[in-house]
Amino acid sequence: MRRLIRYIGHRLYTTWATLWFVLPFVLTYPLQWLMSRQKWHRQLHTLNRGWSIFSIAMWGVPVTIIKKKPLPPGQTCVYVANHGSYIDILLLFKAIPGFLNMVGKSDLAEVPVWGPIFGSTYITVNRNSAVSRGRSMVEARRSLEAGRSVVIFPEGTISPKPGEEMVPFKEGAFQLAIAAGVPIVPISMPLNHKFMPSIKGSLRVRYSPLRLVMHEPISTTGLTLADATELKDRAYDIIASEFLPEAAGIPEPSTWHKPQPQPHNQEMALPNS
Repeated sequence: MRRLIRYIGHRLYTTWATLWFVLPFVLTYPLQWLMSRQKWHRQLHTLNRGWSIFSIAMWGVPVTIIKKKPLPPGQTCVYVANHGSYIDILLLFKAIPGFLNMVGKSDLAEVPVWGPIFGSTYITVNRNSAVSRGRSMVEARRSLEAGRSVVIFPEGTISPKPGEEMVPFKEGAFQLAIAAGVPIVPISMPLNHKFMPSIKGSLRVRYSPLRLVMHEPISTTGLTLADATELKDRAYDIIASEFLPEAAGIPEPSTWHKPQPQPHNQEMALPNS
């Protein structure tokens, strides 16, 4: 009975969380479509931030946001964060002020209905294409020059062991910050996957606290592109320093029945002749 109640609770909470993520988009879709067509990107980003804040509030989970040394107002920078969940973008939009640009994978622009709006407002990149990677960095540089900070996941993908280990960082974000002469701001999000893990073909939502730590900015003044590797390694260590023991592991799927014990193989292997 306890297993059944837990299963029903998981199903109900998944439905609740999904509803309050999807419903605001459905209700504001005509306005989002108009803003994307008219290139009102600043206003559309403000709407997206409001959507993120509202959805997270409706999930009812505790959210801790720590800003160790906020940047001066109007300071453009490159934010680099670990990538562990589908909700990473929402939490970043909630926590980071100002008019942001986001570098996301090109697959996001192919999501029905919502994808074209994301693709027209933010920067998309095909990580497997050198041309696409180069184009995205040019767009990001233009964004910084226009005073619009950029958010990049330097892992390039969601980690197989989020909250425990990160995929080695790529250097593009750090080369970009050095070339543009703007600070790097590392961000740690160690618990997002506990709320919604990235599982292909499965939607799994669990009531879980969320935590974001925005670390002190790292100045790139006086650095050259030869320093990109050292800067990358430094940011990697800073982000990993906020990973927590309780972040280990992916939430298990819920089921209303006990798993059946696996039968032992009674056959013995014969030695090679």
